[in-house]
Amino acid sequence: MNLKTFKNPIIPGFYPDPSICRVDEDYYLVTSTFEYFPGVPIFHSRDLVNWNQIGHVLDRPSQLNLNGIPCSRGIYAPTIRYHNGIFYMITTFVESRTGLRRDFYVTAEDPGGPWSDPNWLGPTPGIDPSLFFDDNGKVYYTANRQPPDGQEYPKHMEIYLQELDLESKQLIGDKYSLWDGALKNAHAQEAPHLYKVNGWYYLMIAEGGTGFTHAVTIARSRSLLGPYESAKTNPILTHRHLGREYPISNIGHADIIETHKGEWWMVCLGSRPYGGHYRNLGRETFLVPMVWENDWPVINPGKGIVELESPFPDLDEVKWPEVSDRDDFNSTELSLQWNFVRTPHETFWSLNERPGYLRLKLKPETIIDRVNPSFIGRRQQHKNFVATTLMEFVPKKSGEVAGIVLLQNNDFQFRMELLLDGASTIVRLIRRYDGIDQVISQEQTSENKLYLKVEAKEQDYCFYYGNSLNNFELLANQDGKLLSTDIAGGFVGTYIGMYASSNGKESTNKADFDWFEYKEILQK
Repeated sequence: MNLKTFKNPIIPGFYPDPSICRVDEDYYLVTSTFEYFPGVPIFHSRDLVNWNQIGHVLDRPSQLNLNGIPCSRGIYAPTIRYHNGIFYMITTFVESRTGLRRDFYVTAEDPGGPWSDPNWLGPTPGIDPSLFFDDNGKVYYTANRQPPDGQEYPKHMEIYLQELDLESKQLIGDKYSLWDGALKNAHAQEAPHLYKVNGWYYLMIAEGGTGFTHAVTIARSRSLLGPYESAKTNPILTHRHLGREYPISNIGHADIIETHKGEWWMVCLGSRPYGGHYRNLGRETFLVPMVWENDWPVINPGKGIVELESPFPDLDEVKWPEVSDRDDFNSTELSLQWNFVRTPHETFWSLNERPGYLRLKLKPETIIDRVNPSFIGRRQQHKNFVATTLMEFVPKKSGEVAGIVLLQNNDFQFRMELLLDGASTIVRLIRRYDGIDQVISQEQTSENKLYLKVEAKEQDYCFYYGNSLNNFELLANQDGKLLSTDIAGGFVGTYIGMYASSNGKESTNKADFDWFEYKEILQK
């Protein structure tokens, strides 16, 4: 009996819609990124538990133009597959609030990149595409769409299939309806993946929407085109019956993998609500064991749920070098945890102009607009954390600001900024709720070299400033629930990062950040 255990989530923070593939003894995983750039982080593991980010699939503006993309639009639900020496990543690009969407795929021989520019697949009516490589050499595309005969109830969708020609890089032939799910009236049939195991074709999907009622269901057929028989045990995985007090919620959107030792495992998304049913961390990546019984999958036998701690896979543990809590900006390139909001088409940051510092140039664009602001951020990954930075900034005229932002979206955020107020320099905290800014607190300071700190203990977020690490003043403490999608809406988790703006005016000013540290506060 394996007494060694691992803790869920395996990738904490805003890493939703996981998809996984295996190449010999190596495992690769990707997740959604919506309006953030670079897009689609890719991780590598040798034991399914310890993951090391090796890059982003979409790391060039030529691959991903997010100009004007609303929050929680952009890149949805990537799938990664490997076939004959080539990695494939296919995803949906959602362009607007009205839901205009297009699918594309990219390829690479090395999962760390470079990946190709997009191969666009033309008009596609749904979301969540996946690829299946059949034994006969043909490649098939699956996604969801409204049933051709019409929807029987709101958000009623079906899964359909079409052949993909890898030479023309286009979908060809007829579209085939496969399945509209096991749970009538559950709505939002999506996230399809096809597998072939022991002569059966399995179609696994998500149903119930990506919130509390999320679920994983499955069907099988001896023929690729069906008819597909729904498992009598559906849903094969959900947490909606556990109630809102269970520490993991909205489990769904899964992918499965067989290890090189013959075990089967499932990765799926889920959330860890805290302070009530509030999910500041967004949807995270979890791991759960599975077995086959009578040619049907059984998830976490005897329990049927995702746990915070589970027995370790029957694989040798391979740990990666730990990523430091502190980034001293000594590299010539940004570390992989840093992201931008939308695609940067001009370089507003520098690690070279002042070695050992991250320099942010003040742009007229602001973080409350649907633009690419001068912001570099990383995910909040823990319920309890402290984030600290040392900033040097001299505001020269009205409107120039720099500091730290806790970002859920354009309309829900906290900004701790240094700025001019008449002849005085002040540090202030702004709470932005539903598009309305409110100055919570402000204090005059003579410091232009300022330590800024955010400390969160669950939903209690405290904002500090000071002239040394041993001399912090409390600026304000706030309820952090506005950083949850349960209040703000959308699909992303909280980001925290560095920000500078001239608020609509041209400026040659800049803010320098000596270092940035983010670490979990361990509870005793």
